[in-house]
Amino acid sequence: MITSNPFAALSDIISVAQMQTYVITMFVFVIAGVVIDVIHKRSKKYFDGYTEAMAKKAKRQLSGGEKNALLIKTVASEVLTSSEFYNQKRRLSHLMTMYGFILFVVSTVVLVFMFGDKADAGIWPTLWYAGAISLAVGGYWFWFGIRVDVSAEGMPWYKVHFRQDVFILSLLAMSTLALIWAYTGSLLMFWLFIVASTLLFTTVIWSKFAHMFFKPAAAYQKKVIWANGSRENLPDIPDLSSAETKEKFPDIPTYMGDNPPYMGLGIKREPPRHY
Repeated sequence: MITSNPFAALSDIISVAQMQTYVITMFVFVIAGVVIDVIHKRSKKYFDGYTEAMAKKAKRQLSGGEKNALLIKTVASEVLTSSEFYNQKRRLSHLMTMYGFILFVVSTVVLVFMFGDKADAGIWPTLWYAGAISLAVGGYWFWFGIRVDVSAEGMPWYKVHFRQDVFILSLLAMSTLALIWAYTGSLLMFWLFIVASTLLFTTVIWSKFAHMFFKPAAAYQKKVIWANGSRENLPDIPDLSSAETKEKFPDIPTYMGDNPPYMGLGIKREPPRHY
């Protein structure tokens, strides 16, 4: 089953051209939704203005090589491995969902555009199933056990806010219905899968799609700002044990001693579970 193109069985009911048209239409909805979201929230205008303001306060100019190194670090850290998540369960759930979604979408495009009504599509059907399963497992794990309002604030998992939750719920519905349809061959499950997919891709303006596109840009911008010395308008952190700092702040030794100790993890000492 997992080695056969699930879309090939639909060719008697839906032409390959119609399938391809649907996929292209969903891509158009995603692009339009992201553009509308960026315009509505003025994200680009904000980033451009903030970058210009920080550039004026830069203490040094970065070379092209330094900027490329920061770009590579951003892609490797924030994009490919999601290192910004300190909660490792949340990080693993995010990675399963992200890579599952990418694999599912890419394999869908390949199966529809390259193989169409051909049942034998090499390894791509297996990748399609793997992507759907990874997407479902990561998504359900997040929905039932990791969401902040459920795990830390005591809210029931079944409490739904449409605009906030349409992204994850439509993702879960899409992956679940895709697997059920592919396994059973039920046309009802297929059309429900199409409904869930359409809901996902047409509600981009309320979902995290736009966020996923400009989040890496924001992470890269932050690295550049700290590297050039503008530090997001934050003051430099002085060496508390240096003579210069003690002269500037003579009360430090009174409260912290001549050699201030490491102050510990602070709020990161334990996860926020105090509901």
